[in-house]
Amino acid sequence: MAAAGPSVFLLMVNGQVESAQFPEYDELYCKYCFVYGQDWAPTAGLEEGISQITCKSQDVRQALVWNFPIDVTFKSTNPYGWPQIVLSVYGPDVFGNDVVRGYGAVHVPFSPGRHKRTIPMFVPESTSKLQRLTSWFMGRRPEYTDPKVVAQGEGREVTRVRSQGFVTLLFNVVTKDMRKLGYDTGPPDTQRASGPSPPQGLPR
Repeated sequence: MAAAGPSVFLLMVNGQVESAQFPEYDELYCKYCFVYGQDWAPTAGLEEGISQITCKSQDVRQALVWNFPIDVTFKSTNPYGWPQIVLSVYGPDVFGNDVVRGYGAVHVPFSPGRHKRTIPMFVPESTSKLQRLTSWFMGRRPEYTDPKVVAQGEGREVTRVRSQGFVTLLFNVVTKDMRKLGYDTGPPDTQRASGPSPPQGLPR
C-alpha cells in the first residue's frame, strides 16, 4: 500500500532586518511582525520581535544598521494568504517621546534561496494643519493602533500618508513539500524553456 502524501507544506524563513536609511532621524529601533492567511500557522521561531536602538554610521552612507535576526517556520495547506512581514520604525522626537518614523510591509519571497528587499516606508499624516500642530505640541504623532493594517488593503485608501525612509531586509527562504502538493516556486529556467526559439533578429 502506497504511503499517503503530505497534506501540508512548510515555509522556513530566516535572515535579518539589516539596515535603514532615514536621513532626517537618528537613534531608531524597529519592530516586526508577520501577517498571514487563515490556512497558515507558525510551527517554530518567533512571529514578532523588537530590535536594539541604533545610531547612524559615521561614513557618507549614514546607515542605521540593526542586523536584527528573523527566524520563523510556517505550515499551510495552500499559498493563499502567503506571509507578509510588517515593519514599524520608532525614534525620539525633539521632546524625547517615542514616535513612529515609518511603516512598511513586504511578502516573504515566494522562491527558495537568498533574497534582499528594500522596503519604502511611510508615515500617516494629520488631515489638517491644526491637528498637525496639536500632535507636535502633544508629542503624539498619528500612528496605527495595530501595525498589521499596513499589510491589508481595506481602508488604506482613506489614510493620508507621506513617504519617509527605506529599510533593507535579508531573507533566506526554504520550502518543503510544495512541489509534492503541486506548487512550483522555483525560478523559471530560461535556458530549458519548452517550445521553439524565436528566429534570430525578431523580438522575443
